[in-house]
Amino acid sequence: MSNSERQGVQEQDLRALEVRVEELIRACTHLKDENKTLRAREQVLSLERDKLRTKNDQAKIRVEDMISRLKRLEDEA
Repeated sequence: MSNSERQGVQEQDLRALEVRVEELIRACTHLKDENKTLRAREQVLSLERDKLRTKNDQAKIRVEDMISRLKRLEDEA
């Protein structure tokens, strides 16, 4: 293999490597954006979950209170 042929092969290899690196950079950028979006969504869902837990706890307390009042009324009757 002549010197110019080797140089041509090396240039092809470098171009292929450059293309692959650019693909990896794009993939990394895409994954960063996706990760940022998912973290934001996770935060929203976490806040929503906390609100639902609070509402559930409040409803549970009200139901338990109603049951207690009903039992008292039943005992008084």
